[in-house]
Formats: sequence, structure tokens, C-alpha cells
Amino acid sequence: MNKKVVILGGGTGLSTLLRGLKQFPIDITAIVAVSDDGRSTGKLRKEFNVPAVGDIRQVIVALSETEPLVQDLLNYRFETKSDLNGHALGNLLLTALINVAGNMSTGIESLGKILNLKGKVLPLTEDNVTLMAKMEDNNVIEGEHNITEYEGKIKEIFYKEKPEINDDVIKEIKQADLIILSMGSLYTSLLPNLICDKIKSTIDESNAEVMYICNIMTQPGETDKFTASDHVRTVNNYLGQKKIGVVLANTGSITKEMKEKYACLEQKDPVVFDKKNLKNMNVKIISDDFVATTGNRLRHDTIKLGLHIYSYLVLGR
Repeated sequence: MNKKVVILGGGTGLSTLLRGLKQFPIDITAIVAVSDDGRSTGKLRKEFNVPAVGDIRQVIVALSETEPLVQDLLNYRFETKSDLNGHALGNLLLTALINVAGNMSTGIESLGKILNLKGKVLPLTEDNVTLMAKMEDNNVIEGEHNITEYEGKIKEIFYKEKPEINDDVIKEIKQADLIILSMGSLYTSLLPNLICDKIKSTIDESNAEVMYICNIMTQPGETDKFTASDHVRTVNNYLGQKKIGVVLANTGSITKEMKEKYACLEQKDPVVFDKKNLKNMNVKIISDDFVATTGNRLRHDTIKLGLHIYSYLVLGR
């Protein structure tokens, strides 16, 4: 029987990880935060009162075993002067399935059967939740989109409403052999999964170790000047009694040209691998050159990530 991995995250980081992980004989469950409210997703949330579908779409595409054309179709965005402008076809399809099936989980399951997913995809909650942030200047910002655009540093995040956690999410975490906290936007993709008491207590009660995959680049307003150990410390602050046990961190170099591009256009810098500080935190460290370039974008090497995770599951190293 394959080892069971439960991964918490959202957006590009989680979908990138899953593309590599699905190549290995692992039982995968992806738990996705549904607090995004930008672009197509935000419009659909307001009009149909549904949880965020954008990150769910990305994760479904990543786990799909169908032809690339189908994946391109789900990610296709309309460019028109009508109300369809900016909407991703997959977002519209998921919204329709939620209305037909009666809830998001059943809608995802139905689409998953069509696309032959290599794993399960579960929304953290069926509720239409609003992410909130208290900033370092003590202003309180409502909505993920507004949080990411605010010119200031995040102090803490919380939900405006108390979400009802999906029962299947709790069940999957309890059965996990390894719980992975995915790379991605720390405060707006990963931590929204951990600001729920029920999630923290279930992780505490599980027999699984917690693994964290550290970002390659910092993110303005969220992780400015963060080292690898700063990421771990922040995530641990949002966990319960059980903390991160193993960290995957990048030691690969980034070209001068790419550094300048990210610094100039996105105000992002490479995350420093501070090995000594990590060792002092009593975490196991798995380090490698995880840098991959896709077009003009930096990404994690998905196959290397998958291989290290699989090796750790099977061999413990």
C-alpha cells in the first residue's frame, strides 16, 4: 500500500509541488485554502456566493492525467469586452458544478473523475470565507486581494468568519503518513489553512510528521528579508503543539540576471539558507539545488522535490 501524504497550501506553490509528486507511487490528498478573492475568482464569489475556485482549478489541473489540451482549456481566460472578460474557463466550470452538485467537494469529485486525477483535492471549507490581516501599522485589511496590494508588512492573519472545516479534511489528516506544508505565499496561501483551531488540533493528534517546503524567493509585504529559519519560525507560530519536523530548503544559486529581474520588477530576493539557525531549531534538513527556470520565471524543480519527499517517506532520509 502506498504511503499517504496530505499537503496543505494553495495557488501556484501547491500546484507546482503536485506536478512532480504525482510522478511517484504516493497516495496524495491536497487541501486547498479557499480565501482568494481576486480577478475571476473574486467576481464569481460575489455573484454566486461560492468559495474561491481559482486555486482549486490550478490544483486540479496539476493532478490531472488528461491531455495537455484539456489542461490548457481549463486555464484558458476569455479576452472580451463582455462580462466574461478575465474569467478562466475552469473557474466557470467549477462554479457550475458547485451549483449542480450542491457543494464544492462533490463538484470537485465529479470533475476529478472526468480528468482522471492522481489524488484527491479537498477545499478547506465549504464556506465563503474572508481573509483578514492586521498590519504592522495596526491597520486591519479585509480580503486577500487587498492584503496583497497593501503597502505594508503583515503582522497576523485571521478569518472574518469562523469557517466550518470540511469533515473529509479532518479524516485525511488523521490518516496521513506525512503532512506537507507547501511552498507558496506564506500568509495568503499556506497559513490560511493553519489559522483554524480544528486543523491545528488534528495535526497535533495525528501520527504524521510535519514537513515544510521553504520558498526560494521572498515576497514583499509577507516575507521581506526572511531567511529559511524565519519561514520555519513563522509557520511554527501558527501550528499547535506539533511543530515542523523536517524542512526542504534550496541551496542552488540564482543567476545575477534573474536576481536583478525579481528585485526590480517584483521586489523579491532569494531566501537565504541559514543552516546553522535551522539546526538550532532541531529540524531535519533536506537541502538541494531546487532552482528551475520556466520561461522567465523561477520555480522549484518539481521532480527533485518529489524524489526527496518519496525517499524520505520510504527510507526516512
